[in-house]
Amino acid sequence: MLILGIETATEQVSVAIGGHEGVLAMFQVCRGRRHAETLIPAIEFVCKQADIEMSEFGAVAVDIGLGLFTGMRVGLAAAKAIAQALRVPMMGISSLDLLAFPLRQSGREVAAVIDARKGELFFAFYRPVPGGVQRLGEPRCGSVDDLIGELMARGHDRVCVGDGALRYRDQIAAAVNCDFAEQYLAHPSAAPLVQLAHARALREEWVNPWEIQPLYLRAPDAQINWSTRQSATKGGV
Repeated sequence: MLILGIETATEQVSVAIGGHEGVLAMFQVCRGRRHAETLIPAIEFVCKQADIEMSEFGAVAVDIGLGLFTGMRVGLAAAKAIAQALRVPMMGISSLDLLAFPLRQSGREVAAVIDARKGELFFAFYRPVPGGVQRLGEPRCGSVDDLIGELMARGHDRVCVGDGALRYRDQIAAAVNCDFAEQYLAHPSAAPLVQLAHARALREEWVNPWEIQPLYLRAPDAQINWSTRQSATKGGV
């Protein structure tokens, strides 16, 4: 089964095609949140490079977050539209899972950390298991101090990965002993997305497009701003 993977949950736009032979083609670029302008040409590019027609896809995989609301919305909308047009199933995978998966052979506990903006982070912890990683508990949204507290409490040899970890690298490193993954691993990628999706496809763990939902741990910024404005208006009456 050929799988189209779409990842737009952070600053990076990433598209990949994969199957039982692994990743056949991939495109990724950071262009300052120009997700809508970049995504469709990226899909066309990887199809051309792999000499694959859209009709050959047997499933569509998409990053469901956590991440930046606008980017997530663009990727989810495109993925659902393609899956519905092709009448194929979908698989939704967390961006934190995608960050942790490339470090599955590190032999250490992994802290996957995404910059949530507004002084907050999305993060989760993983341990390597045969063939992949296993998440330890539910993802969280908190401050860098919350993350540092979790790292100190866990007391394991660990590696931090993600743009959130790199943004607060000095503050984290001053408080706890841990390593940091390289910059090229700072964003979720469509390559591990199609790898993880293929494993799920073999187990027939897919859903219909309308069943895919984004993963949020807080309200979108626009909703937060609107709620703040309403509160201020009521307070001034």
